[in-house]
Amino acid sequence: MTTQTWATKPHYDILDGLRGIAAIMVLCYHICEAIAFAPINTTIAEQGLYHGFMSVDFFFILSGFVMGYAYDERLQDGSMSLGSFIKRRLIRLHPMVVIGVVIGLICFCIQGCQMWDGTQALTSDIMICVMLALFCLPTPTSMDVRGNAEAFPINGPHWSLFLEYIGSLCYGLFLCRVSTKILKIWVGISALLLLAFALWMEENYISYGWSSEPINMLGGVIRISFGYPMGLLLARLFKKKSPSSIQGPQVFWSCAIALLVIFLVPGLGDFSCYYQVFCLIILFPIIIWSGARGVVQGNSKKYITFLGRLSYPLYAVHYPLIYLYIYWIKQVDPQGALFYGGATVVILANLLLGTLCLICYDEPIRKWLSNKLG
Repeated sequence: MTTQTWATKPHYDILDGLRGIAAIMVLCYHICEAIAFAPINTTIAEQGLYHGFMSVDFFFILSGFVMGYAYDERLQDGSMSLGSFIKRRLIRLHPMVVIGVVIGLICFCIQGCQMWDGTQALTSDIMICVMLALFCLPTPTSMDVRGNAEAFPINGPHWSLFLEYIGSLCYGLFLCRVSTKILKIWVGISALLLLAFALWMEENYISYGWSSEPINMLGGVIRISFGYPMGLLLARLFKKKSPSSIQGPQVFWSCAIALLVIFLVPGLGDFSCYYQVFCLIILFPIIIWSGARGVVQGNSKKYITFLGRLSYPLYAVHYPLIYLYIYWIKQVDPQGALFYGGATVVILANLLLGTLCLICYDEPIRKWLSNKLG
């Protein structure tokens, strides 16, 4: 593709906005998860946004769609090298990885560098965790400075960014050249693996990947092995069919409400795993396909686009403040309005922090790096 052709390629604003909605849902899900540390109203933690963790799988599928749409032709015809592609992904992802680690370390120090059981973390282990995290590499379980086997104890959700890097590398190396027929077979097999893994786990969850423990890591690999190729397959089928566009913001709001309903569905016991896999295989692709058809203009486009811009910075930096909220709950044992007021403050503070990171750090740094590195 020529530079002129690439410049005229349409942008999927609604998909960007849906990524922002999913990022906010992750934030709210983690708040509900944090409430589980309190002795009051744990029902909210158990049922509030019960399936919010599936936002990560939505991110994976959406990333595969965007990668296929943006880079397939250029990687296939050789107009973009693997090195250039990897450089672009590093510029897009890594600045927020670094600032997320810095914020995570600051919050950990505010906690007194303590594990959850109250013991002091070793300085050497903290240094190793930070160095590995700066390169978006998981920490061995033996060096976990929080004591709950997190792969990224300085900033827990970065495990999904590690898998995002793996997905991007696999895409640049070979997935971009795999035929659509082979891709369909891949997606089918990985969907079966996803269901088998969910059935295998006693909790009937597919919410794995966040820990350095081998079985947990395996779950994360299975999730990305399905999500990225599914998104890539959707991009190819969408481009081939070229469905007509739908004008107006109603497409965005319909898709956003559908996502919210999916995440709000309470626990279904032994049927949860079937519901989760059904969402990943059927519902998420339908939402992404529908969102790709929508076109917005005017003020609606401005707000939806901002949600998309905010999504990654918010996701990358929100969890350190969740750590502090959990630490505060365990230390103070707040009650009533103070308890829920603290949760509200954390949500608002994270939205502000994400916005500041976006405007003052992420976009300027990426622009500077793009100009310097070409």
